[in-house]
Amino acid sequence: MNLQVNQTIHGFTLIDTFEVKEIHSLAHVFEHKQSGARLLHLANDDDNKVFSVGFKTPPTDSTGVPHIVEHCVLSGSRKYHTKEPFMDMVKGSLQTFINAMTFSDKTIYPVASRNAKDFHNLVDVYLDAVFFPQIHQDPEIFMQEGWHLDIHEKDAPLTYTGVVYNEMKGAYSSPTAVLRDEVAAALFPDTCYAFSSGGDPDVIPDLTLEGFRDFHKKHYHPRNAQLYLYGDMDIEEKLAYIDSEFLSHFQAADGEEIVIRPQAPLTAPVESTCVYPVSADESTDNKDFLALGFALGNTADPVDNLVSMILKSILVSSSAAPVKMALQQAGLGEDIMVMGSDGIQLGMAIVAKNTSVDRKDEFVQIIEETIGKMIADGIDKDLIRSSLNIVEYSLREATGFATKGIIYHIQSMESWLYEDAPTTHLHYDQYLADLREKVETNYFEDLLQKQFLDNPHRALVVMTPQPGLNEAKGEKMAQVLADKKAALTEDQLEDLIAANQSLRKKQLSPDAPEAVATIPKLAVSDVKPELERVPQEVIPKGKAKVLFHDVFSSGIAYVDFMFDTSMVAKEDAPYVNLLSYLLGKLDTASYGYGQLSNEIYLNTGGISFSTQVLNHLDDDQSILPKFVINTKVLRSGMGKLFDLLKVVLTETSFADMKRIQTLVQQQRSKFEAYIVQSGNTVASRRVSSYYSTASAYADQMYGLDYFWFVNDLADHFEEKQDQLVEKLESLYKTIFCEDNLLVGLTGERADLDLMETSMVAFMGTLIEDNIQPAAMNFPVEKKNEGILTSSGVQYVAKSADFHKFGHQYNGHMRVLEAVMNSEFLHDRVRAKGGAYGCSMTFNRAGRVTFSSYRDPKLKDTLAVYDSAGAYLRDMDLSQAELTTFIIGTIARMDGALTPRQKGQMTMSSYASGLTYEQKQQEREQVLATTADDLKAMADLMDQAMADNYICVVGNEQAILDQKDVFMNTPRLKPVE
Repeated sequence: MNLQVNQTIHGFTLIDTFEVKEIHSLAHVFEHKQSGARLLHLANDDDNKVFSVGFKTPPTDSTGVPHIVEHCVLSGSRKYHTKEPFMDMVKGSLQTFINAMTFSDKTIYPVASRNAKDFHNLVDVYLDAVFFPQIHQDPEIFMQEGWHLDIHEKDAPLTYTGVVYNEMKGAYSSPTAVLRDEVAAALFPDTCYAFSSGGDPDVIPDLTLEGFRDFHKKHYHPRNAQLYLYGDMDIEEKLAYIDSEFLSHFQAADGEEIVIRPQAPLTAPVESTCVYPVSADESTDNKDFLALGFALGNTADPVDNLVSMILKSILVSSSAAPVKMALQQAGLGEDIMVMGSDGIQLGMAIVAKNTSVDRKDEFVQIIEETIGKMIADGIDKDLIRSSLNIVEYSLREATGFATKGIIYHIQSMESWLYEDAPTTHLHYDQYLADLREKVETNYFEDLLQKQFLDNPHRALVVMTPQPGLNEAKGEKMAQVLADKKAALTEDQLEDLIAANQSLRKKQLSPDAPEAVATIPKLAVSDVKPELERVPQEVIPKGKAKVLFHDVFSSGIAYVDFMFDTSMVAKEDAPYVNLLSYLLGKLDTASYGYGQLSNEIYLNTGGISFSTQVLNHLDDDQSILPKFVINTKVLRSGMGKLFDLLKVVLTETSFADMKRIQTLVQQQRSKFEAYIVQSGNTVASRRVSSYYSTASAYADQMYGLDYFWFVNDLADHFEEKQDQLVEKLESLYKTIFCEDNLLVGLTGERADLDLMETSMVAFMGTLIEDNIQPAAMNFPVEKKNEGILTSSGVQYVAKSADFHKFGHQYNGHMRVLEAVMNSEFLHDRVRAKGGAYGCSMTFNRAGRVTFSSYRDPKLKDTLAVYDSAGAYLRDMDLSQAELTTFIIGTIARMDGALTPRQKGQMTMSSYASGLTYEQKQQEREQVLATTADDLKAMADLMDQAMADNYICVVGNEQAILDQKDVFMNTPRLKPVE
């Protein structure tokens, strides 16, 4: 359709249209005059269509009302009458993305699908949810997703619970999450950014049902909405539908204008303090955080936005960053990090983790002196160029989600939300080119002077650990709740118990057939029976093999290297992972580590090192340990990539003990933060290590055993450094061998020709010895641990080896995952129990694992897992319900993948012996699944749960109060 500016189509007037060549799209900017809504359409040939609607949702307190509204509107609407249409769509949609996200001043609701019918259904469900939610009629939605007083028996104590409430208890267990909020409040004290949009768990119970509903009425009017469509679609049809079904019901005059205001510049630096929780007997020495934050500019300004990203790299993120290097050399913190802002103003904070508050003045002085020296001496031009390259690669790849259209929407909101053009940050070529021209001038030095040294709009935030903080809060909360209960009359108490019983009944009751009938459905015929095949050629290259994946990748070649490390003794596995963290960050014969970082990002999109433990197909006791190198490069840089790899793999020096010690401390810091954020993954890996040799090896390589290894190494570095260097040098001279190498290339044929030429000299530098695999058979034992942390919630895992009971993996298990996750666990662990997330997974190697995420419960959750078999025996699935689960399963199997992900997935499958034909067989089994196939796995569930392998990572007091569950209760951070 040929659209003309000022043309009105189904109530939408076209305000502007233009090409966005950076993303190969034609932009159409519309305004719906009657309702006041705005709409951006990015037209292109991408069949992975995206829809999203965003709203300005600046908070005025820390009750988390924007976050709670986000959860609640997806729990029933005008058209869709089930308890949770969102979950019903997850069950049976071919979606490639479905979620909702609360930011500091906005909330967005994105969905994506390649199937046109499914895409239409998703758009309809989401628009009905945001504009016509059931929250104004059903208070139980707020109770479940937000918070409520929980009590079911007269003699029981009152407690607070709710999905968002428990999610934020988990979030506030992360010191960096607390610090991020405090920095924003210090820099922008008179704005919405002074509050937690996610919700402070101490404040969430202050939110009333009336205040919750009023927030939706005010902020979710179309006048405050920005709609977004991306991809190949009939835009006229979409505009007609959105107008007639939704926007035509509103008048712009009825909506309130929402204005997000920036902070007036601070005229003098400020300082603030805050605390974070640690265990009661945990040492607080050198556990402080120092953060120096600066307000830098306007988020909507394209140059300000790009410059802020570049400066983060120049000052802190890069290995060559002078501020980071200076703070590390002064021993000022185990880890030096940078934090950005999310809102109308750009902010940047330089953070020292695990340091002393007594050094706060020194911290500020080092930052200022280092920046002053950079200005006086001139910034290393290669550092600026490499930082520019990092930003450019990130923009061109649209990293963050496999569905690029969602990234483009988030980028559009960073200007559109603040009344600027929606495509400001998508037009980046000219701005990058202009910045490159300024590298040889004093432009960046002048920026440092203006935005840092001469900038009074700054804040120093000091965060200190407070032992027993969670316990003290718990005691105070218990008293508050006891007082609340004591103040209730007999009738009020009975009413509260009745309300909770009503909610529980609703949570565990199936939706009525007439409600289920309102949910749009697909048929199995809408599903492609064949699995997409990623092209792969196996090309011998000396003793190595090259896997070529001929996939369009926008001119970027993704080159991956997988070295077999089975020759490494099992007790040395942690050293292999540490080696992967150190490489690229140490001096080499050709470059110092700062120069090396510059060279890498000047010539490539990055080189990263990691480890991976695979299994032989269907064998959980087999171990295929790998040392993995992932790279990305433009065709012009292919030769230089291999030159740099040769330097890293043959010239690295382990002589700088201070640098290695700094990196070991940094690794401990990052891993500790990972455990707090991903405790479900940590607990799941740990619990399977009790019976699986492969999982036990993986736990040593990059699980809890590895964390304890690094923690001990950091605490006793001087006495262990000689042994450490000896191990590292031995592994360094052993692993990089030609006959244990698998190379993957994802890109175009021309990339392959260049790579093969460039590989010749590189291969000649590798070790030629044949691999002699080390013995990998080592004992595993049931430990059933409760890992004690200062977290406010739990991550509860239970697992077993189903091979042990005579079962073999098949595609029916994938469908059972869908049933258990979206029905059984969701209703009992999330909706009723209040956990933020829960899942059950099978894998081909024989593991079945249950886990929960940010879970307030422990024994109750384990009891739910144990009842899985009984649930299956009593399950009565109709064919329509089963079809929904089958379609949802296929959607998860067909998730959107970036070119890089396609290559890496196919390479890992090859290394573990998994063929396309076996994957296709699994798909066919999924499509052929019957209700009887699912019910037949009831015995498997009973047997697996009866084996009783348990691991919980979580709140110290909660675990100790239920210590009869465990055989061991070690601390995450051992007390010396």
